Order: sequence, then structure tokens, then C-alpha cells
Amino acid sequence: MNNQNYEHIPQEMFQLAQRDANIHDTKLETKSRGYFADALLRFRKNKSSVVAAFIIGFLILYAIVAPIISPYTIKDKDATYVNYPPFIEGIANLGIGIFDGSVVHESQNETQLAYWRGIAEETGMDPVIGIVGTHETVTKFRGQDRVTISYKLKTNKYYETGIQYRVLSYEEFEKIQQYQNETGVQVIYPYVESKDIFDLTNPNIWYKVTDTRGTPELDADGNFIPAYSTNKNMEGAEYNSIRIEGDDGSYIYSIKKSGAVQVRLCYYNYYKYVVGHEPMFVFGTNSMGQDLFMAIGIGARFSLVFAVIVSAINLTIGAVYGAIQGYYGGAIDLVMDRIADVLSAMPYIVVATLFQLHLAPKVGIVPAFLFAFVLTGWISMAALTRKQFYRFKGQEFVFAARTLGASDWRLMFKHVFPNSLGTIVTSCALIIPGVISSETSLTYLGIINLSDFAGTTIGTLMSQGQTAMTTSPHAMFFPAIFFSLLMISFNLFGNGLRDAFNPSTRGLED
Repeated sequence: MNNQNYEHIPQEMFQLAQRDANIHDTKLETKSRGYFADALLRFRKNKSSVVAAFIIGFLILYAIVAPIISPYTIKDKDATYVNYPPFIEGIANLGIGIFDGSVVHESQNETQLAYWRGIAEETGMDPVIGIVGTHETVTKFRGQDRVTISYKLKTNKYYETGIQYRVLSYEEFEKIQQYQNETGVQVIYPYVESKDIFDLTNPNIWYKVTDTRGTPELDADGNFIPAYSTNKNMEGAEYNSIRIEGDDGSYIYSIKKSGAVQVRLCYYNYYKYVVGHEPMFVFGTNSMGQDLFMAIGIGARFSLVFAVIVSAINLTIGAVYGAIQGYYGGAIDLVMDRIADVLSAMPYIVVATLFQLHLAPKVGIVPAFLFAFVLTGWISMAALTRKQFYRFKGQEFVFAARTLGASDWRLMFKHVFPNSLGTIVTSCALIIPGVISSETSLTYLGIINLSDFAGTTIGTLMSQGQTAMTTSPHAMFFPAIFFSLLMISFNLFGNGLRDAFNPSTRGLED
């Protein structure tokens, strides 16, 4: 090389990069990052998976907390409040249109409007929230046009229950009177003889009527005329409690009924007497009269715990089985693969049904159900693990470890298995929604009944809600939306785990 080209470069421009120390003695300025820390960093960049993780966390928290904060238990069932809509009185009174227990009644005529008005005047709770529409019908009558107006009403279903007939023991009759005196809440109302109201059996007809349709007979001021009984010969037990407005002591409040008394009582106030608080159903009630808010939490608890147990068992069995297959290969792989093929050929629904019919009476319904899931559930995990072992067992780092004397067990679970962890963890996360989906499907179809053990399940609640979907859509909507959110979130969460644990993307920042 011609050194004359460099003679014009000043000597002071040449400086030693490292004068007094060795480069390898310099501490790294960046902090080392572990495998899981790196995976978490990549997972956090997947926004949909992060949102799904928060939703899963919220649903799990709901399953834990909802049955605790609910004033009801799974054993609390009300035969009257069946498939009733969501209702919280404090919020309903705000008039904002939520939790008001509302239902819509079509084609209500004047007689039916008078019926709703009668409930409001007697109990003090007006069931009519508002008139949301009117419809005029013109018909010919004796050559003239007759206009009939029908109304579309929005009513409070809890208030419209109004009065019910109820047979009480003499002791219970006395206790309710004491409750009325202490609280000032009217539970028992004066009795009405059916012959005075054209033998109508509706307990909410307390006024005189002109026909069997319940058309009210009004006074000169347009007010109802009470039809309360004053026949003391029919009185069942002496009444010594608060009386309704306008009662001078002549009305009777019970009649004799086979060693007991029959009364007319306001069910809303009777519910407060029995339960100790007003009706409060955040999600409404189901066909069993249970609080849906609490029941969904109970059902979700079982589904989540059961799915995690099944996934853990299937992961353990499948990982060990697939690792042996993939690592050793050859005849061992062939025999073990044929065993898996035989088991996988069994229809799952048939297996689950047979186990419930023959195994459940011996070991219990839940152990039999668990065994049905585990019998074939590990096969997909084993096949996945086997595939991953075939992929990585021929890599250079495995040969290097074998050369250094690593045992087969160490090679399998120290060197090959960690590189397969991303795919395996993703599959394990996706097993959970799969188990929940299968369990929900079986209980929804009625093939399996877990209510005696778990109290209820999401599938059972959806099945109950289906029967009343047209009149009470909430009974189907809330369990279905919980189930849908759980399935979607777990799938998005699993996709995020797959990308995060993929070793080929480790260390990438973008």
C-alpha cells in the first residue's frame, strides 16, 4: 500500500479507543431480560389480547364476587317472581328507564286500563309507567262508525302483580299483623266475596263491576265503588292491625279455610315481610324464580374451575405422552399413536352419556363427567407436543447437549420442551374455552344435569331462558352474553399467548 497517501493526516487525530482497560471488563449498560419478561413485553403490545385478558379477569372477579354480594342464595326461589325483568326500586324511581322491571302490554282497552288503575289505588303502587302508543280501530255498528282505541302500555311487572290470595295459618296471620303494626306497611287487604264481582277470581278486582269482563261500576265522581266484604259470619280470624283508608272497622280481612285463613295480600309487601327487603334483581329472575345475577356467578364458578382442572390434567398427560412419542419415534411412536387413534375415534357425546348413565351412580356425577373429558381430551395436546418434538429434536443445540452427556429426560424437558412451550401454552389456554363450551352444550341440551352439585350452570340457565325468550328475553340474554364474552376473550387471549411465547420472535421490539 502506498503510505504516501496518509502522510498529510495529522497525528493528533489518532486516539486510542480503550487506553487503560480491557473491553470485556466493561459492564453491560443494558439489563438482561428473561424469557418470560420478554414474552410479557410482546404480549402487552397485542392490544386485543390485553383487552381480552382484562375481560377474562373481570368475568372471573364477577364469578367470585357476585354470589357474595347478592342478597340471595341459589336455594332462594320465588314461585311468583318467575322470569321477571331486572328491577332495583331505588334506580327505578329515578325514571331513567333501567332496572324498572318494565314489560310492554299490547292492545289494552279501557277496561284493562281501569284494572291497572285499580291496583294503583288499592296498593299505592302504580304499575303503569307510561303509554307508549295508541291505535284506533274503526268498525261498523248499526250503520255507524264506531271508533275503538287500544293502548300500548309500559308497566312495572313487580307492581302489576298486585294482590294475591294466600292461605295462612292462624299463627302466621298474627305475625303479619304484628309486622304491619311495627312497620306501618299494609300487607293484608280486606276480603272480597266473588259473588259481589260476578264470580271473578282475580284478586285484584276489589271494586264493583257491571259484567264478567270486569268493567268497573263508577260513582257520580268517576271513582271505584269498593266491594269489600262486611259479612262477619265469614270472618276467619279477628283482625287487630292497621286498616286501609276508609275502613271504619266493618271490613273483614280473612275467611275460614280448613283450619287456616284465606286472605288477600299485597305480594310486593308480603315479599318484604318474608325476605326482609324489597325485590332487587339486577339481571332479573329465571324460570326457577332465582336471582340471575347470583345464578350466573354460581354457574361461572363451576365452569371455570372445572375447565382449569381438565386443562391441567390434559396438559400433563398430553405433554408427557407426546414428548415420549416425538423424542423416541420409531416403533414406540407407532404403537402409542395407534392407541391415541383408537381413543380419539370414540364420539365424545356418547362417552359422556354412557359415563353419566353407568359410572356416575358409582363415583358421582362430577368425577364421571371429569373422566369423560380426560379420557380423550389429552390426545390433541399429545399430538401437538409430538409434532413440536419432531421439529426441534434434530436441532444443533440438542446434538450439542447430547454430546455433553445430557440424559434423555433432560434433553426432552430442558432443551426441546421449552422451545415448544409457546404453542403448547396457547393450546392449553384454548382448551379452557373448549371445555367450557362442551360443558355448556351438554347441560344446555339436558344430557348432563349438574344442578344438584353445582347449584346451576351457564348451560342450564340458557336452557331455562330459551323457553321464555319471547316474553322474557333477559333470561336468555344475560347468560348468553356472559358465555359469549368468555369464549371470545379466551380465544383472543390464546392468540396473544401464542405470539408472545413464540421463540422465533424473542428479542424483537417491533
